[in-house]
Amino acid sequence: MSAIGVIARPDLAEAAPALRELVQWLQQRGVKVVLEERTAALADGSAGRGDWTLAPAREVGRQVDALVVLGGDGTLLGVSTDPLPIVGVNFGSLGFLTEVPLAELYPTLESVLEGRYRYEERRMLRGFVRREGHPDVTDDALNDVVVTKATLSRIIELDVSVDGLFVSTFRADGLIVSSPTGSTAYNLAAGGPILHPTLPAIVLTPICPHMLTNRPLVVSDGSAIEVRLRAAQDGEVHLTFDGQRGFPLRRQDSVQVTRSPRTLRLVTAAGRDYFGVLRAKLKWGESTVRERG
Repeated sequence: MSAIGVIARPDLAEAAPALRELVQWLQQRGVKVVLEERTAALADGSAGRGDWTLAPAREVGRQVDALVVLGGDGTLLGVSTDPLPIVGVNFGSLGFLTEVPLAELYPTLESVLEGRYRYEERRMLRGFVRREGHPDVTDDALNDVVVTKATLSRIIELDVSVDGLFVSTFRADGLIVSSPTGSTAYNLAAGGPILHPTLPAIVLTPICPHMLTNRPLVVSDGSAIEVRLRAAQDGEVHLTFDGQRGFPLRRQDSVQVTRSPRTLRLVTAAGRDYFGVLRAKLKWGESTVRERG
């Protein structure tokens, strides 16, 4: 690989030393470095230095062979539309996607530069919003597509169908349509199940349902899921993609979610596996009893 893009969370001051060291490490190996503009500011760089190339966030992926993302999962989700190998370095507190610890960054990057890296193809979701008299709005999400009420709204009602078959009307604060990758994100916080990221599945999880019998539902990722608003006022309901992009829905809008034809190639650190990540992030097996001093 001859060009590597680097994107960091712009307010992550503690990443600045690691960022400068990373740029130097890549340049010493003859690799072209493309920095996202705010990332360059974090590294105390400027366009006049000439030792790297600057690009807007959405343009970085078009100029490189792989991406290094410094930050938490939110930072990675912001660039997940680029179909490139992504090395996610975790500076966040949890981080299921940015699973490479800083101590393992350079051995992992060596394998990337030599083309012998390990990776997982993560399935993505595609959401369509159909509004009468308007063209469809389409976007992809790695974690989830969420229909949720506005801050001051009452409980909303959502008619949900799968492959044209009516499932139920959910009276809740909203509905999370999650990929297996996203099952450890908002879905997990809402009481949904953890799915292995390789499963061909989609999980539907109501948010604070009015009926306790409304439970999460797992369906095939070959399914088409449709969510229709019932008696909602304009602006009372919002649609979000990965918690990064979104807009208000109107009455009579229809939201359809399917599996996206695109995937994300997530580079994994050597010697780490998904269950090891779960144990570390969720602290499975650790004692919940603290010794009294």
